[in-house]
Amino acid sequence: QVQLVESGGGLVQAGGSLRLSCAASGRSISDYIMGWFRQAPGREREFVATISRSGSDTYYVDSVKGRFTISRDNAKNTLYLQMNSLKYEDTAVYYCAADRGYSGRIFQTRQRRYDYWGRGTQVTVSA
Repeated sequence: QVQLVESGGGLVQAGGSLRLSCAASGRSISDYIMGWFRQAPGREREFVATISRSGSDTYYVDSVKGRFTISRDNAKNTLYLQMNSLKYEDTAVYYCAADRGYSGRIFQTRQRRYDYWGRGTQVTVSA
């Protein structure tokens, strides 16, 4: 029942930065494990980053470690993904998602476990 809307995507040159936002409504995101996923052209959707309900625990796919930072502002009901040192291969539609956490995990990398999804925002990195 939580609705998620991504924003902040766009066109950026390689080496540049973008910050994606995911605004939630209907429920507090503090109730959910949150995650970012992406789908590049011709590829399946893949896990990018996840964050625990409190924000104290995070996990990233290896390809973005050291470059991306997931964070949440529960007071603003917003999830963020700060993307630095962007590469051409980061080009994708980025989705935020919310997981009720019924698996018992504090963060979730498996996309099938997520219950709610945004519609995505396009990130294009030029070479």
